[in-house]
Amino acid sequence: MLTLPPLLAACSGAAIVMGLKLVVLPWLDPRSWFWRSVVLGGAILLAWRYLFWRFAETLAPLAWTWDAFFSWGFAALEGLTVLSSSFAFLILSRVKERSAEVDRHAKWWRPGPPPRVDIYIATYNEQLEVLERTIVGAKALGLPGLRVFVLDDGKRGWLRETCERHGIGYFARPDNAHAKAGNINYALRQRAKDRDRPQFAAVLDADFVPHLDFVERALALFHDPQVGLVQTPQHFFNPDPIQHNLGVTSAYPDEQRHFFDNVEPARDAWGIAVCCGTSSMVRIAAVEAIGGLPTESVTEDFLLTLRLSEHGWKTVYLNEPLTEGLAPEGLQEYIVQRGRWCLGMMQIARNVYNPFGTHGLSFMQRLSIFDSLLYWTTTFSFRLASLIFPLLYWYFGVMVVNASVVDIVSYYIPYYIAVMAVLNWLSKGLFIPILNDVAQLVAAWPIMRAAALGLLTKGPHKFSVTAKGGDRTKVIVQWPLMWPFLLFFGLTVGGLLAPLTSDFTFNHAGAASDGTVVVLFWTVYNLLVLLVAIAACIEQPRISSPLRQVVQPVTVRFSGNEQRGWLINLGVEGARISGPSGLEAGTAGTVTLPLVGEIAAHVAASTPDGYQVKLDPTPDQRDRIIAKLHTGHAMPGTDRGDIGLMVRELARSLTR
Repeated sequence: MLTLPPLLAACSGAAIVMGLKLVVLPWLDPRSWFWRSVVLGGAILLAWRYLFWRFAETLAPLAWTWDAFFSWGFAALEGLTVLSSSFAFLILSRVKERSAEVDRHAKWWRPGPPPRVDIYIATYNEQLEVLERTIVGAKALGLPGLRVFVLDDGKRGWLRETCERHGIGYFARPDNAHAKAGNINYALRQRAKDRDRPQFAAVLDADFVPHLDFVERALALFHDPQVGLVQTPQHFFNPDPIQHNLGVTSAYPDEQRHFFDNVEPARDAWGIAVCCGTSSMVRIAAVEAIGGLPTESVTEDFLLTLRLSEHGWKTVYLNEPLTEGLAPEGLQEYIVQRGRWCLGMMQIARNVYNPFGTHGLSFMQRLSIFDSLLYWTTTFSFRLASLIFPLLYWYFGVMVVNASVVDIVSYYIPYYIAVMAVLNWLSKGLFIPILNDVAQLVAAWPIMRAAALGLLTKGPHKFSVTAKGGDRTKVIVQWPLMWPFLLFFGLTVGGLLAPLTSDFTFNHAGAASDGTVVVLFWTVYNLLVLLVAIAACIEQPRISSPLRQVVQPVTVRFSGNEQRGWLINLGVEGARISGPSGLEAGTAGTVTLPLVGEIAAHVAASTPDGYQVKLDPTPDQRDRIIAKLHTGHAMPGTDRGDIGLMVRELARSLTR
């Protein structure tokens, strides 16, 4: 009887999973709860099969030894990540899309007048360039009964004057108590005194621009009198720091795409969608019923969802691109933002809604809190531990995973392929190895620190507001963030070289075995992750007034000659036009844009197919350009991953 070599036989499981990924998954509908449950359930089974093997076969015997301490410690952390992913997969097994519901209940208030709606633009220290987009976009909505207010926690005189020029409301409270939640509560109290007090209020961060249909689409879901809050996704018209610094903007979506495109619709199906602050709309009666926005956490949005739920109000999610905003432009700001989210979640779990405590939340809401708690406390610590533990082997001979290559191929590889295949099936290929690890690694230590601070201390806790805008035109090396990765990189390379020059590493019996091969592959992968993380810490320049792709016919008039051309890119102060000929740099004239009008301009430089044009719009034309760029019903950025394009862009970035 013919028998296969052990390694080849072990590959059969991985081959089956890969075959299902390539042949079966593309034919299954990810919107079907049945197929989602089957596919995600299979991945969970493989995950727990792997975990049982880890605890049964790969750990050091329990004893007072370093091998046992680190081996069992790492396995326990890995077990918690599997538990966390199991809860996440359970939640992802259902999905709810509400666009058809919105279509059915559009203008549900007829034949009566539309509800009175306020838009609150919360701001603290943002520059005019950032706020201007949001103000212009909010003004462009034009719904009867709609009023726009800027809530200025920075008490800036120039901002008050800007609001007066635009004809919108302005509030500046006497103190800054409770940050954003306190700012919005102050506006709600002031508006409650007015005769035209609102029935609904939409909240926008200072850098988020509403699309023209934002209010009407969100308002449609309030046809259900039990809906207290409608959340819409956050999209970004600029790349986040990891996308930008690595040059993978076209191939790798922003880090929040999975949450807004996949997790929130799934949570909505279970009745546990969460408010994410900006791009949301609330029913004023619901907020008043719970005593205003809660202030016990720096993530008042998630806490607002829980408080509404405890009082019988629903939070629902509309997965349509109805706003677009500015992602954190610097890596430090990116990390600060995520640290604040983590801190806020820990405050909620410790001080307000312990998932195992006595309160009025449902089982699914408790599971939602526990799932978030596991995510923040295990995902990032596991990523950091995965860098440290191979070094214990290379330098001290401590074996944390004592497994053969055959067993790794048999148990780990099918599990890993299944998880990546399922997640990418659900998310249009958003999960790309190495890049996902880098996104977790760069924020791992600050998030672990925030988790410990929030869980172990009652507070109050200080936090930083995410800075937006500013000069981003120079290369900046983030040395405070980079040096730990450089240190790990050096130690990891040293660990690989040590066996070549010394027998110190192999002073444990059986160390130079299959286990060494496993740690070797683990170490090489870590080197790749560290290399990309180091590159991500080099802040690349950003254009201060970026152009966005807008393709449409235009008319140009320079030196008395009128020509037709194609607008390729457009910004508030410039454009790239293809088609006209015979123009010299510095030539003055006009460019006529649809919906904007005739704008004074001059030729800045020639391009292979046309010209870069410098625009000099009037204030009214400037507002129209902003509205043209940011308020249309379109999704900025990419919502899918392209691993082939990503590899090419990343290779180009690392070698530049």
